[in-house]
Amino acid sequence: MRRNIFITLQSFAEYSDVPLLLLKNAGVSIRLNTRKHRLNQSEIIELGEDSDGIIAGVEPYDKMVFNKLLRLKCISRCGVGIDSIDLKEAERRGIAILNTPDVVVQPVAEMTIAMIFNLLRLLTYHTNLLKSGEWRKRAGHLLKGRKVGVVGLGRIGKRVAEILGSLNAYVYGCDLKVDSEWLAGNNIKILSISELLCEVDVLCLHVSVSTDNTFFLGKKEMAQLKKGAIIINTSRGQILDEGALYESLVSGHLGGAALDVFGEEPYSGQLVELDNVVLTPHISTLTKESRIEMETQAVENILEYFDVPYECPLS
Repeated sequence: MRRNIFITLQSFAEYSDVPLLLLKNAGVSIRLNTRKHRLNQSEIIELGEDSDGIIAGVEPYDKMVFNKLLRLKCISRCGVGIDSIDLKEAERRGIAILNTPDVVVQPVAEMTIAMIFNLLRLLTYHTNLLKSGEWRKRAGHLLKGRKVGVVGLGRIGKRVAEILGSLNAYVYGCDLKVDSEWLAGNNIKILSISELLCEVDVLCLHVSVSTDNTFFLGKKEMAQLKKGAIIINTSRGQILDEGALYESLVSGHLGGAALDVFGEEPYSGQLVELDNVVLTPHISTLTKESRIEMETQAVENILEYFDVPYECPLS
C-alpha cells in the first residue's frame, strides 16, 4: 500500500535534500506545505486530506483535526515538544505520536549557555551602545563562581547542568523526579523550588508543559529571586509571566532576562523596550546540523512506523 505523507514544516529540507530523498526513494506519496507559514487547524485539514502520516512542526492537532483526517495513523514530530497535540484524543483513535528528543539537546544547551554569557558579560548591551555611537563600558560578571539553578532535569536540563559544572559554576537543580544515577556522577545540589529561587544568581528554565504539576514563574516566584538575578527561558513561553517579568526588570529587582520562547508568537510585547533583555525568535534548536538530523530522524520514524523500507541517500 502506497502511503500518503504530509509534511507541514514550511522550510522542510532547506539545509539538505537528504530527508526529502529518503521519502522519495522509499516510494511514498509526498505533499508539502505550500502556504509557507505555520498552519492552523483548517489548513491542516485542507492540505492533509487523505494523509496516512504527518511529519509535523508545532502546529495544533486537536479533536477537530482528528475528526477530519480519518486516515491519519501517525504524527512524526520534527522536534521534541508534543504539547500542541491532544495526546488523549490521539491515543483514543490509535494515532501514534513520535518525536526526535535527542537531537535538540545540544543546540538548546548551547543556546542557553550563550544567553547566560550574553547577559553576564553585557554583550548585547554594549553592542547596542556602540551601534548608537557611544563608547561606554559597564563591568559584567564571571560565570565561574556564580550560582546557577536549573529547573527541569530532563535531557536538556542535564546537559546544561553538565556544561555549567565544567565551567566552574555552582549548579543547583530541581525536578519532580531526579535521575539518581546521573546525579551521582555530577556535582549538582538538589533543592526544592522555593529554596532554589532564593539561592541562585542565574535561573535556567527547562520544563515541559503538561496539565499536571506544570511549573510557572510568576510574580510571587520572581519576588523570591535574589536582587539582580537573571532568568533564561529556552523551554516554553507559557511557563513564564511576561508582564511580571517586565515589572521586575523595570523595578530593578531582576538584573536581566533572555527569552527564546513566548506565550504568544511572534512576540511584540513590552520586553523589547528594555536594554537588559535578550530576545530571540524561537531559534534554540535552529542550527543547520541539528535541523538536518531532526528532519532525517522524523522521516525515519514515520517510515519505520509504516514498515516502509528505505535506504539512506548518503550510504
